[in-house]
Amino acid sequence: MRIFLDTANIEQIQQGVKLGVVSGVTTNPTLVAKEGHSDYKSVVKQICAIVPGPVSAEVVVEGVRAMQEQAREIASWAENVVIKIPATAEGLEVTSALAKEQIKVNMTLVFSANQALLAALAGAAYVSPFVGRLDDVGSDGMLLVKDIVDIFKNYNLTTKVIA
Repeated sequence: MRIFLDTANIEQIQQGVKLGVVSGVTTNPTLVAKEGHSDYKSVVKQICAIVPGPVSAEVVVEGVRAMQEQAREIASWAENVVIKIPATAEGLEVTSALAKEQIKVNMTLVFSANQALLAALAGAAYVSPFVGRLDDVGSDGMLLVKDIVDIFKNYNLTTKVIA
């Protein structure tokens, strides 16, 4: 098991890395803004410099072409950047294209095992089931995680689950 922080709080990230317990970080422009920052790129680059593992940074545009362009830009910020792409039909198309370019993708907003399987088959390096949101609406988010892990094991898929 690995621990990923979902934050843009630099002090929390530094502390987690110092303790040796943080394997990676996921973040997005909303989390960056909550920390009082307006320059998403500089914060992501700062996080990437602190964290030796993967740092997932989210695209915020819509449309296949726009997402691909923004993903390529974000991927250029640091070697350990992973691009967060939503689990939609367009997101699958973008993920497939990026995987062919060796750009790692974390498919996010995963609400079902089927979505996770499609993400893995499209080439996503990671999937992020929306456990908290599922729990909020009365579903068992951790059961979904178990189902995804079982499917990935059964089919020898290398995609990792972030939950």
